[in-house]
Amino acid sequence: MPVRHFLTLTDLSPEELDQLIDNAIALKKGWRAGEVRDSLKNRVLAMIFEKSSTRTRVSFEAGMAQLGGAALFLSPKDTQLGRGEPIEDTSRVISRMADAVMIRTFDHETVERFASVAATPVINALTDDYHPCQLLADMQTFREHRGSIRGATVTWVGDGNNMCASYINAAQQFDFNLRIACPEGYEPAKALLDDNSERVTVIRSPEEAARGADMLVTDVWASMGQEDEQKARAKDFAPYQINPELMSLAHADALFMHCLPAHRGEEISQHMLEHSSSVVWDEAENRLHAQKALLEFLIIGA
Repeated sequence: MPVRHFLTLTDLSPEELDQLIDNAIALKKGWRAGEVRDSLKNRVLAMIFEKSSTRTRVSFEAGMAQLGGAALFLSPKDTQLGRGEPIEDTSRVISRMADAVMIRTFDHETVERFASVAATPVINALTDDYHPCQLLADMQTFREHRGSIRGATVTWVGDGNNMCASYINAAQQFDFNLRIACPEGYEPAKALLDDNSERVTVIRSPEEAARGADMLVTDVWASMGQEDEQKARAKDFAPYQINPELMSLAHADALFMHCLPAHRGEEISQHMLEHSSSVVWDEAENRLHAQKALLEFLIIGA
């Protein structure tokens, strides 16, 4: 049986994604009930970090522990990757020793090259192009609070970054409509928009994009590696803040999400994380449970 990888949401079928979300919800309930689960006993996840992390590291490491397995933290300065060993050579070695490999890096080509020769599943835990693990948590959170997202309208407010790209993939895989409110010049990749034109619309006005939506979601204006653009981006994105006024234009029971970390007073107003529509803390916790379901799916086919 060929090795399955998770580099973008499109690596799994819509049916597999639905089953994975169902399992994530079940795992969460079991964990909260104090159930002990050792489905990944004696299994090892290698975690390669070239970008800093809080939620990704804690969720994957805790997730493996809760399933009876173990996780290894690897950084470029601690491995031969930092000394110029070819990605493919590192992949061939690590994937023979670990049951899965999680990579958080800059260039999406890095995870593609790593996966191309890996003997075990490779998980994209964030690249500059995509962040599919976050979308699993977001889709789980919506389902827990509002049921199926199929046919819903989601509004992305902000940069056409890796999170936005993964929301475009999610619109296809989970069957919802996506509005993207961003300034000119900050759109997602044209090819990605063209391939999903039936369900994705770019709208300049955040107010128009928010009107009647079932969920509003955003991210920081300057991602890791774009710190030198912070001032220019702050000016360009100033009208694109999610705040109670913008939220009031959405559906009465619309949800608000943010992948965190958040810059209060920039992409969101000072107290937006505590707004009645916010499910951000559930969303953050669900990184743990969605990734446990993903690990079970990839490692043991559960």
